[in-house]
Amino acid sequence: MIQLKYKAFIFSCITLFLSHSAWSQINIQNTAVPFMLISPDARSGGMGNLSLAMSPDANDLFGNTAKLPYMAEKQGFLINYTPWLKDLGLTDVYLASAGYYKKLNAISALNSSLRFFSLGNIDFTDESGNTSLPSQRPSEFSYDLGYSVLLTDKLSMGVTLRYIHSKLVSGPIQTTYYRAGNTLSGDIALFYKQNENLQGLHAGLLLSNLGGKISYTDNDHKYFIPANMGLGVGYLNKFDAENSLEFGVDVNRLLVPVSPGSDKAAIDHYFSQSVVSSWFNSFTAKEGMPLGESIKASTGLEYNYVNRFYLRAGYFLDNNKNLGNMQYFTIGTSFQYQSSKFNISYLVPSGGGLLKNPLSNTIRFGSIFYF
Repeated sequence: MIQLKYKAFIFSCITLFLSHSAWSQINIQNTAVPFMLISPDARSGGMGNLSLAMSPDANDLFGNTAKLPYMAEKQGFLINYTPWLKDLGLTDVYLASAGYYKKLNAISALNSSLRFFSLGNIDFTDESGNTSLPSQRPSEFSYDLGYSVLLTDKLSMGVTLRYIHSKLVSGPIQTTYYRAGNTLSGDIALFYKQNENLQGLHAGLLLSNLGGKISYTDNDHKYFIPANMGLGVGYLNKFDAENSLEFGVDVNRLLVPVSPGSDKAAIDHYFSQSVVSSWFNSFTAKEGMPLGESIKASTGLEYNYVNRFYLRAGYFLDNNKNLGNMQYFTIGTSFQYQSSKFNISYLVPSGGGLLKNPLSNTIRFGSIFYF
């Protein structure tokens, strides 16, 4: 019964998103493909989604790719698995990811990655509640191809091209025919390190999901994807040759304008904005959505013993009152055996009802295989 209840909730969210008149009643920053904002790897998941300025790791395929030229290993392959809504009784909703990087030489690297988000199997019903309509399995994925290079001894840059495919529903639903949405986007990343051995101050900047809108129907409404600007700082202290402690702070902000409400003229203007102008318009405060409520912050720390054993802890804050005002703690660990590294993270449960985090009581897994 619990599964059916939350399956219905997921389907309601999908249909509400596709109907602009429903979600436009609240001033929030709405986007398509929100799975692109989920941190897919277990390392950052153990530090409150912290990643932008921490020391280089293969999981930066999904964070700041500018750090990849600093990797000691020439190439690596990784996989991650994140159950979604597991604490609510669902077993077929998850985010899976895989990636590969290869250093071309001492100053540059190529990378490729895939994210797949499954919303499970959903049974559709008609207005009378009959399940005569065919069931569907909504899913979304993105595929990345990137290049990163050292610009100076202390500064590096990464660029990524991304293809996004989103199939929420397909075929006729009531009077509208739905199809899968597709778009292209890109990332620009920068990473600064104070010292050659990575000890001391780090800084990272990431502009992500800079790309086109996405549409699920043949009407004029094309939805913004979650363009984001992130800035991070970190500091690594090496106590001796075997022990080190690193801590950092990330601040992220969506570059998406606030939804316009129910006024038709405002709705038409909202959808007619170009992608570039929408990035700048996202800094315009609206009633019910102050600029400060669009900021998310992560802070965390990582203890490293001889590059073989790690302990992590973190805290995440999203003070957007319209989207749940989420706050939670995370913990994580990892260990490396020969050329393999295994990451685990856990989100400490907090809140209840609408404030309950979809990853509460969830253990996230990740593995890295170096060559």
